[in-house]
Amino acid sequence: MDRIEAAKELSFRVGFTGHSGHLRIETLPPVERSNPINSLPDFILPPAYPPETPESIREFIKETYLLPRLDPDEFSAEKAGKQWDFDWFDRAKIPLEPSLPRSVVVPTWELPFRRTKRSPGHDIWEPRSEQVDISELTAGAEDSGGLPRIVGPAKDFVKGSLSSRPFRPGGLEDSHSSGRVLPDGASNGEWVREVLHGGPAQTVAPSFKDGMDLGDLRAYSNSWNVYVDQSAVKTMQDVKVEDLSLQFDDLFKKAWEEDVSHYAKDGDVSELQVEIKELGTVESESETNLNNSAVTTTVTEIKSSVLDEILSVELQGPTSILDAGQDGGKEQQKEAWVVSGEGEKIVEQFHELVPDMALTFPFELDPFQKEAIYYLERGDSVFVAAHTSAGKTVVAEYAFALATKHCTRAVYTAPIKTISNQKYRDFCGKFDVGLLTGDVSLRPEASCLIMTTEILRSMLYRGADIIRDIEWVIFDEVHYVNDVERGVVWEEVIIMLPRHINFVLLSATVPNTVEFADWIGRTKKKKIRVTGTTKRPVPLEHHLFYSGELYKVCENEKFVPQGLKAAKDANKKKNTNTAAGRTGAHPGSSAANDRARAHKRESSLQGRQSKHSGSQNFGNSGAVWGNQNNGLGPNTGLRRSEATLWLLLVNKLSKRSLLPVVIFCFSKNRCDKSTDNMTTTDLTTSSDKSEIQVFCDKAFSRLKGSDRNLPQIVRVQGLLRRGIGVHHAGLLPIVKEVVEMLFCRGLVKVLFSTETFAMGVNAPARTVVFDTLRKFDGKEFRQLLPGEYTQMAGRAGRRGLDKTGTVVIMCRDEIPEESDLKHVIVGSPTRLESQFRLTYIMILHLLRVEELKVEDMLKRSFAEFHAQKKLPEKQQLLMRKLAQPTKTIECIKGEPAIEEYYDMYSEAETFNTKIVEAVMQSPGIQQYLSSGRVVVVKSHSAQDHLLGVVVKSPSSNNKQYIVLVLTPDLPSTVQTPSDSSNLKEKKGADLQILVPKSKRGLEDDYYSSVTSRRGSGVVNIKLPHRGSAAGVNYEVRGIDNKEFLSICSCKIKIDQVRLLEDIGAGAYSNTVQQLLVLKSDGNKYPPALDPVKDLKLKDVEVVQAYYKLNILLQKMAQNKCHGCVKLDEHIKLAHELKRHREEVNFLKFQMSDEALQQMPDFQGRIDVLKEIGCVDADLVVQIKGRVACEMNSGEELICTECLFENQFDDLEPEEAVAIMSAFVFQQKNTSEPSLTPKLSVSRKRLYDTAIRLGQLQSDFKLQVDPEEYAKENLKFGLVRVVYEWAKGTPFADICELTDVPEGLIVRTIVRLDETCREFKSAAAIMGNSALYKKMEAASNAIKRDIVFAASLYITGL
Repeated sequence: MDRIEAAKELSFRVGFTGHSGHLRIETLPPVERSNPINSLPDFILPPAYPPETPESIREFIKETYLLPRLDPDEFSAEKAGKQWDFDWFDRAKIPLEPSLPRSVVVPTWELPFRRTKRSPGHDIWEPRSEQVDISELTAGAEDSGGLPRIVGPAKDFVKGSLSSRPFRPGGLEDSHSSGRVLPDGASNGEWVREVLHGGPAQTVAPSFKDGMDLGDLRAYSNSWNVYVDQSAVKTMQDVKVEDLSLQFDDLFKKAWEEDVSHYAKDGDVSELQVEIKELGTVESESETNLNNSAVTTTVTEIKSSVLDEILSVELQGPTSILDAGQDGGKEQQKEAWVVSGEGEKIVEQFHELVPDMALTFPFELDPFQKEAIYYLERGDSVFVAAHTSAGKTVVAEYAFALATKHCTRAVYTAPIKTISNQKYRDFCGKFDVGLLTGDVSLRPEASCLIMTTEILRSMLYRGADIIRDIEWVIFDEVHYVNDVERGVVWEEVIIMLPRHINFVLLSATVPNTVEFADWIGRTKKKKIRVTGTTKRPVPLEHHLFYSGELYKVCENEKFVPQGLKAAKDANKKKNTNTAAGRTGAHPGSSAANDRARAHKRESSLQGRQSKHSGSQNFGNSGAVWGNQNNGLGPNTGLRRSEATLWLLLVNKLSKRSLLPVVIFCFSKNRCDKSTDNMTTTDLTTSSDKSEIQVFCDKAFSRLKGSDRNLPQIVRVQGLLRRGIGVHHAGLLPIVKEVVEMLFCRGLVKVLFSTETFAMGVNAPARTVVFDTLRKFDGKEFRQLLPGEYTQMAGRAGRRGLDKTGTVVIMCRDEIPEESDLKHVIVGSPTRLESQFRLTYIMILHLLRVEELKVEDMLKRSFAEFHAQKKLPEKQQLLMRKLAQPTKTIECIKGEPAIEEYYDMYSEAETFNTKIVEAVMQSPGIQQYLSSGRVVVVKSHSAQDHLLGVVVKSPSSNNKQYIVLVLTPDLPSTVQTPSDSSNLKEKKGADLQILVPKSKRGLEDDYYSSVTSRRGSGVVNIKLPHRGSAAGVNYEVRGIDNKEFLSICSCKIKIDQVRLLEDIGAGAYSNTVQQLLVLKSDGNKYPPALDPVKDLKLKDVEVVQAYYKLNILLQKMAQNKCHGCVKLDEHIKLAHELKRHREEVNFLKFQMSDEALQQMPDFQGRIDVLKEIGCVDADLVVQIKGRVACEMNSGEELICTECLFENQFDDLEPEEAVAIMSAFVFQQKNTSEPSLTPKLSVSRKRLYDTAIRLGQLQSDFKLQVDPEEYAKENLKFGLVRVVYEWAKGTPFADICELTDVPEGLIVRTIVRLDETCREFKSAAAIMGNSALYKKMEAASNAIKRDIVFAASLYITGL
């Protein structure tokens, strides 16, 4: 019956029941549901499997997973020893989990003989385990370890974090970090060998309770084949153990070294087969069965052949490399890291080689550009050296295009923030560009990032994950590595970059391009392709401007002496006319006196730098280049002459159509005064004035009303309307950008600028003018370097607009010398030199990571390049020294004691030398060095020194002592005269031989007493005079007192007249015989004068040396070697052994880290960090060190101590940020600010901290003067200015408080905002919430108005 709905949703059913058909009512559920029982069949079969229970499930898992069986098809007896065609480990694809634990438990491998002995019945080895942090296993990139690198949080993706590890630097293959990923025992085959011998296997994984049940293992009879790599040399003589590749990825390397005893010796067979039969037990290992009977060479012979090959390797040239730091000196394949000279073929076939360019250009590429683009397409690193404006940016653009095409990232680094901003504007329309500087972060997710080098360094140290995606890093202005202050940053970045990143280096022409590229290639283990050009796209002409005329002195890099001669003639003519015209005039009105007074005033400025210092004069030997007013007082005549000079120059250039022009002055004040002198000059048309006005109004409209009327802005706008511009660091950033943009548009015709314009702005002109060729570099006035001149002169000549560029050198009163001009104009540019130095923040960053040592950074610096390059030669020399057979001393008196005796002998020689030097320098020694005094003279060729006698003391004619000495060797040419007449002819010659008595004359007979004739003092022999008498050779020579080794206590009688004037052979024989008598006593030399008793020396050091020498002589006399018949022989042998040991130790020292140049400085800095608590005794970075790592703006030690001493606790945010300005302000000489009492106390407290830190560094032998250290790192000139600015004072009012230019004020406050962010991060590390809030309030207080106006390059106009 159908369903019936009743009240309240009650459902029921009516039916019939029984045979009588009685009605029945049945209630139903609210919703009728299907009953699964109704679907069951009437007959149910019994279950196919027994019911599942926990016990049955456990047994199933144990049977399936914990009791593995060998595949009978593969491990059958018939297939024993089969070689599989695949690599097991490559087949084991382990899926990566989405995330990794913070730590893992890994086993520690122990060799079997080092395992602890266990009780009987417990012989199964249970390895120890240790818990290791995952970050320690993933110190490098994903390709430098066995585990993937953990990705950090999204907020640290770009800038990284101090808790992240840096990526593994490229070329750092000898680090030991990889050893921590897999234990040694798991990778050297030891566990396989143990299992195959039937030993217990590790069945329980670390930190698990249960494991596999393998049952009782039995020894497995096995064999395997060993093959030589295909790349190995086929000759058996060249086969190395290291080159043998074993099955299972060298898991059996250790077993190979122990068990392989022979290998096939066949020079023509490339496949070496060695079959090893392993018998069942450990005892049978020594009975290895050899299958090849032809084997004759042992592993020992293999190792010796390796040594022989290393020793026989010829040293290669400078382009070969041998990495001696890896694998204990194992030789690697020598490789050239610098490749150049392939440009011609590439240029000819460029379009075939690069058919599908990532970026096309609307002009024909230069040869060096094509070559560089081809290398980029191949994925090689490139070094491009070319002149300014030659088109190096094309290479950078193509690297950006490749990164976009490959879906990777490219980074463009620049040394100056202005270049970064300008490049951002240039690349914005072409690529997906982002900008990262100290105060700006725009679109960091872009594929092409432009940043300063310091930002990239910070990202590398902090392990930013964005580094993974970078394919190219473009270093612009690489020659900036020569900068003393910031050059070290470039070297740090190059060393720290991971190996997957390629380099694009853009530099001006430098002499040692290949050397620098070779350093990068060797450091990063990458081939560097060097290309470039020395040809300028627009040739330059160099002129001298003198007296209203231009004189050409150089054209096409060739000097033109005719132009210089014409300028000098004009100068001479002008000086002659001036001298004639002022005859009779009052001296005070002469131009010469004016010049003298001006020069005197300028000289008073030498040695000190001022904000308003003017241009400097150039010249040699007192020559003055110009008559200039340096701002020392009003001088109407000089100012008028300067104005006339500039007017003459501009008119001359305008008539020749040589505008626009950039005039380089080397001081900010000089630029401003030069523009003030051109008050009557107007170079713009009405349309130009209108365009300039509209541009300025639009640019300055972003400023608020009071800032628009700043004196500097009003003044510059007035100059710009007349086509005159000024550009230097003292200008406001927005004003500089307006001037740069108007100059690039061609609306500024004359621009007075400092040299930063040439470095930071890509704005070529028609002409470049040098106001002077001297500059102040922060320490002294000096002449411009050729590289600096070339950099600035390169701005002359606009490619595509000018056929030639013009360079003009101003000459006011004097013409420079030809040598000076040649040096500056066509001289060789400055070489790239390392400015690497250790900083505390570098040391702390590297100490955070165990795998990256400070020593690795030092030895990879450009400064250590040449020393590291010579390591292979030193290594081979060391191996030769160690391979030399050592001689042994066989003592006839028992145990050898010659080494102890030789040490005392050497020390005695040292004391004796010191005493002799003191004796010879004493004033009273002259009276002892008279004629007849027996002396000992140093011998430079013989083993023993020479015994002699003083023949004649120094005189006015002869400043040396004339001494007769006995020489050990016969003269090389000896001729005996045949008779007395021949002997007479020989008198006075260089050689004299005593003839027999029968042939001697009367005057040549022997004389036993001196002659009665008084000598005249004339020396008639030619020195040196050699001869022979009594069977002994002698020589008469002139010597200085430094050559005397000893002054003997005895004297002999000599005949000075017959020795030097009459030259009698008998006198020589008599003298020689007397000297021989002195040597016949058994001693080599007669006793010397006692320096204390005889010479009465009283110097404390000499007397101490004298007594120490006597004590040593007594000890030597007591030694059993004293008086031994073999003493001389053993002394020589001990000397050779000691010299050999010293040479070996010296070579080991040179190859060690201790030989690094900056190692002493490193040790001192480590001691300082330990003393102040940044690191502990184990060099573990503490919280104080982590805070110091955050300090990039100021000196890290002073900033850190300031924070930990809570020096900001009692200060308001405005006061704290004012004191912090001392960290970032850079100008030295400023007016003394007037401070509040609270600020004065804070200033004194901070200065005392700096003095204390400076003294601490000085105590640890660092070259630091405490006063200089404090003054150099703390400059309080803008404390009051920043304090008022933080309180809300308008910018115009704070400028009245100081003489610091407005541009420097803005730059300081902008950097101060970055310092506040660093202090906020430090406060978070310290857990100081109050300091965190204070720094945040301080940052907000200074971030306003014109100081933080957005850049026109970034926001557009």
